[in-house]
Amino acid sequence: MRESTVSKPVKTDKATREYAAAFAEIIRRIEADVAEGAKRLKRPIVMYVAGGAAQMFYTGARVTKDIDAEFSHRINFSDNLEIAYRDADGISSVLYLDRQYNESFGLIHDDAHEDSVPLHIDGINPAVLDVRLFSPLDLAVSKIARYADHDQADIASLAAHGLINADDVKQRADEAAINYIGNLRTLTTSIKLACELVREHQPKTKATSKRSPR
Repeated sequence: MRESTVSKPVKTDKATREYAAAFAEIIRRIEADVAEGAKRLKRPIVMYVAGGAAQMFYTGARVTKDIDAEFSHRINFSDNLEIAYRDADGISSVLYLDRQYNESFGLIHDDAHEDSVPLHIDGINPAVLDVRLFSPLDLAVSKIARYADHDQADIASLAAHGLINADDVKQRADEAAINYIGNLRTLTTSIKLACELVREHQPKTKATSKRSPR
């Protein structure tokens, strides 16, 4: 596994202040739900955040209404995991935990949880609820199987911010595809297109800029 370009805990300052505040409030409510269990287990409950929420904290792009996340344990959530708030433009919006999210329906590398990155949220005790983001690389890979318009935009944004490169995406996606059940021909095409998209948007190095076009 190649080392992630993000090694330190991620802060919420890339996201809009309004979105970050709404997200933090939902996390506080989840922390309250899991506090007793974490104490009993003597270890934190881990929350792995993917999708548009992770994208927002890496790039500040694409505000999303749902939080896609997997947890290290089964949890009986309360019913108040939805927040109504006004966005940066003063428009009413909503943010909620998507209880239907399932990693089984995407292209996910076996090491995605292990290689996830801590998200620092003021007031949240990581000894109770350890909130982590998919690494930029695994976030990009998770968007390849569906490869809808917004997935392509997210991958391009990660590349433009210098968080991923095409070679790493190709390697990681190929490794994840080993355990993928589905239309492999379509998936192979999507991996190829995603890598081309990353090359198009990733910052050009001096070596790259001098390379002759093929």
